[in-house]
Amino acid sequence: MHAPLLEINDLRAGYGKAEVLHGLHLQAEKGQVITVIGPNGAGKSTLLNALMGFLPLRGSLRFKGEDIAELTLEERVMAGFALVPEKRELFGTMTVEDNLELGGFRQMRLGHAHWRSRLDDVYTLFPRLKERRLQLAGTLSGGERQMLAVGRSLMSQPEVLMLDEPSLGLAPLIVKEIFAIIETLRQTGVTIVLVEQNARAALAVADHGYVLEMGEVSLQGPAAELAQDSRVIDTYLGATRRND
Repeated sequence: MHAPLLEINDLRAGYGKAEVLHGLHLQAEKGQVITVIGPNGAGKSTLLNALMGFLPLRGSLRFKGEDIAELTLEERVMAGFALVPEKRELFGTMTVEDNLELGGFRQMRLGHAHWRSRLDDVYTLFPRLKERRLQLAGTLSGGERQMLAVGRSLMSQPEVLMLDEPSLGLAPLIVKEIFAIIETLRQTGVTIVLVEQNARAALAVADHGYVLEMGEVSLQGPAAELAQDSRVIDTYLGATRRND
């Protein structure tokens, strides 16, 4: 039996002596979208920061069958991890294209001579970024900044792409566009770990879902089944969505 691309067992992490995550078990196959939903303060962003290497963790973090829990942030980037943080963390005084080229650092370090050709792929996915490629990132709209943050991560050709609240603060039409892009990315074979408060949209695009409450997984299963679970409906989707 083959090992999942990403496998997390008994993961514990937090800030200082305050443990936020208590023994999590999650896994994802190659090309799969898994989503983690839950209330504010449940530990969703802490999970992504621990996986990326911003926070120390205890437990097992396996990637392609190898435990990488001891790898540094830089080593995880080189291994194929990428995180689009909630605050996007763009360089506002640099152009769109300069921000994207910074995302190609991994490919450059790996010696891929044509790493800049990834720009064409990003511009195909986000035509609006091509139109604004010489514009300063700080002058973009909220939706365009999110597209740029995702595009910059894609420049590294990640195998695991982690998205932290990609719909936060965006207008409904832009949210719909962002989730359509997530669906497109799934088809390219990248594995996506999606943390999202918009539970309905997240479960609609994901293969598997986890409900995180107070640092523990309270429910998990195929996303389509979770979307029909009465507890998930009442707590995260609204009781009016239940199919009687």
